[in-house]
Amino acid sequence: MARRKRTPEEEARRTKIRELLQASNVGSMEDIQNLFKETIAEFMEAGLDAELDEELGYSKYDYRNKKTDNSRNGHSQKTLRTSFGDVEVDIPRDRKGEFEPQLIKKRQTSISQDIEEKILSMYAKGMTTSDIETHIQDIYGVEVSDTTISRITDKILPIAKEWQQRPLESIYAVVFLDAIHYHVRSEG
Repeated sequence: MARRKRTPEEEARRTKIRELLQASNVGSMEDIQNLFKETIAEFMEAGLDAELDEELGYSKYDYRNKKTDNSRNGHSQKTLRTSFGDVEVDIPRDRKGEFEPQLIKKRQTSISQDIEEKILSMYAKGMTTSDIETHIQDIYGVEVSDTTISRITDKILPIAKEWQQRPLESIYAVVFLDAIHYHVRSEG
């Protein structure tokens, strides 16, 4: 089978990737994972800096356009769990402590595609807490205890109970019935 024709943009991107891999001295899959972790950290930090610029109304070192008495106040370090392993990210701070980052929220420790939502989904599909614990460990490499899973799933119990106890409408346009038919006198 013939190789598909790449666009000039795709070729240019691949050339840059090759140059990056050579410059980074990548020789193994572990090196590639470390490169991905650094890329994730760089992306997150750039996004957080842009959020703080938006919050304060001026970019770093642009004091002429400063229209607030709030200013930058260094960075704090946070370790995030990702599917590639732990990543160290520098979170920017402001003097007044009013900055609420949206990219990585305060007290967020994982960016593995919202593990809590995955846990709730698995619980709703009938998996036990120990099954969920094993599944999360296998897929994400993150240890989540039975008690943590129970605490997360307890969040949806009041919502489910409220939905179950809601008043029903007096008339429904469609009723869906499900039944199983058993042959009681099959083969004599």
